[in-house]
Amino acid sequence: MYIEALSLKNYRNYEELFIEFENKVNVILGENAQGKTNVMESIYVLAMAKSHRTSNDKELIRWDEEYAKIEGRVQKQYSSLPLQLVISKKGKKARLNHIEQQKLSQYVGNMNVVMFAPEDLNLVKGSPQVRRRFIDMEIGQISPIYLHDMSQYQKILQQRNHYLKMLQIKKQTDQTMLEILTEQFIQVAVKIIAKRFEFLHLLAKWAGPIHKGISRGLETLEINYKPSVEVLEEQELSKMVTCFEEKFGKVKTKEIERGTTLFGPHRDDLLFFVNGRDVQTFGSQGQQRTTALSVKLAEIELIQAEIGEYPILLLDDVLSELDDYRQSHLLNTIQGKVQTFVTTTSVDGIDHQTLKEASTFQVSSGIIQKVD
Repeated sequence: MYIEALSLKNYRNYEELFIEFENKVNVILGENAQGKTNVMESIYVLAMAKSHRTSNDKELIRWDEEYAKIEGRVQKQYSSLPLQLVISKKGKKARLNHIEQQKLSQYVGNMNVVMFAPEDLNLVKGSPQVRRRFIDMEIGQISPIYLHDMSQYQKILQQRNHYLKMLQIKKQTDQTMLEILTEQFIQVAVKIIAKRFEFLHLLAKWAGPIHKGISRGLETLEINYKPSVEVLEEQELSKMVTCFEEKFGKVKTKEIERGTTLFGPHRDDLLFFVNGRDVQTFGSQGQQRTTALSVKLAEIELIQAEIGEYPILLLDDVLSELDDYRQSHLLNTIQGKVQTFVTTTSVDGIDHQTLKEASTFQVSSGIIQKVD
């Protein structure tokens, strides 16, 4: 799949923008703070209905304006699909093929993207929250049910935390409601965990050989999911439910004392091992970067295997963060098969055929022009 055209209105520093792209590598050149990353982000937001840079949607709206609008036309294997997202102070409205979608979970997944930005190099060494967000965003693209389950989970978690707070400060004493919320919480939590196990199993299958290739056969990569409740990948859901019930039975008093939910998918983590050693703790910076790159390249292949089409790849200011060898490996992998957007201040020093054949755009003060 590829995005043929992009239109922005009141988006960040863009008052109006219409731009057409080719199904190949598109390089967006410009100095910092001119609007390169805003174009990249808008493509991501059009696909995912949320930004990778901020959780506050109001930041996406141009200063002193009421709303921001992103429109795009995506060419897929068998169809051309118009997408539209309007972001206002009241929330978001998404249209798919000109029809408004009642739920964002019905909209997300119609255009698939893989983003690789400097902050993604923190996937390995960053906080567990970074890794959980990565898992949730990627599964959400290929599984609308997972998005729905996550939405349910967040609501129940909020309610459960609120009730635990009430019990903590003695505004409530009846624990029946807590038991009901705990049961609802467990039912959704085990579905999320089972899906994460399944996804990470597939991701590891793709990432292992890629990592071996980048490390010239010297390193093996393993990816392990680390749930906060001791459940196993091969367990049936009913067994997982039992494990959760036992855990929550043991920690009920402690949860009431602290006024918060201490276990569940919102506390889980992801571990990366290179040659049997935890990369976060013992890996060199080079190993951490190779791991992050392997995971991103694996995502591309995983999405293609799941939906039958390659996603769109967004490389936001990341080439300068990689050494020549890793740059070449990345560009060789995508050559000729993935529509790719590259933002950079300069392509000097990147000697690769893929970039020589790319479409190039120049950005300056929120104005973007194609360079012949």
